[in-house]
Amino acid sequence: MNLRPEEWAALVLSLKVATVAVIAALPLALWVAWLLARREFRGKAWLSALVHLPLVLPPVVTGYLLLLTFGRSGALGGALESLGIVLAFRWTGAALAAAIMGFPLMVRAMRLAFEAVDPRLEEAAATLGAGRGAVFFLVTLPLVAPGVLAGMVLGFAKAIGEFGATITFVANIPGQTQTLPSAIYAFLQVPGGEGSAIRLVVLATAVAVAAVLVSEWLARRVAARIGR
Repeated sequence: MNLRPEEWAALVLSLKVATVAVIAALPLALWVAWLLARREFRGKAWLSALVHLPLVLPPVVTGYLLLLTFGRSGALGGALESLGIVLAFRWTGAALAAAIMGFPLMVRAMRLAFEAVDPRLEEAAATLGAGRGAVFFLVTLPLVAPGVLAGMVLGFAKAIGEFGATITFVANIPGQTQTLPSAIYAFLQVPGGEGSAIRLVVLATAVAVAAVLVSEWLARRVAARIGR
């Protein structure tokens, strides 16, 4: 498939944004998933609702809230700008929006993996003298690794396809913030842009299908590993 320079730019930027979004969200997603799966505490239902809020809110609303918070006149935007960090209308802002939109999917997959692990395995390791950190990294994490990878794949796929929150927060600037969905939208607005839009639709569809297949394969591995 021969892509024009602007199409390549949108593809490369989407991959960059999705990769950064997943890596940035991973530590917090892993901790929140463990917390929801293994701990009982006051406000747990509220935390779960907050985590899943981006799935039910219109993406444009999420993007607008990001703009209000991280824009140059926002609650945190001004403070960050004084430190040289600008998110609004930058690719880093697109990564932030993608991370927030993909976060619930990552947490859900990881939480299910944690819940599938028999706590007695961790208790047995603890009785042999392993500390909490050793139990987590040497016992729990290897068992939930396929679930963690599945969550990362789902988050990556969501980040690739994110449109509403991204275009609201960082606009649609070619070569700077124009991701695959934004580029498809832009090409559909101009005469003769259908060819470029179709090529990008095929690419986006291929990435999404591959992500779903990989996620399903990893989910089956989790079930098989825990069932041993």
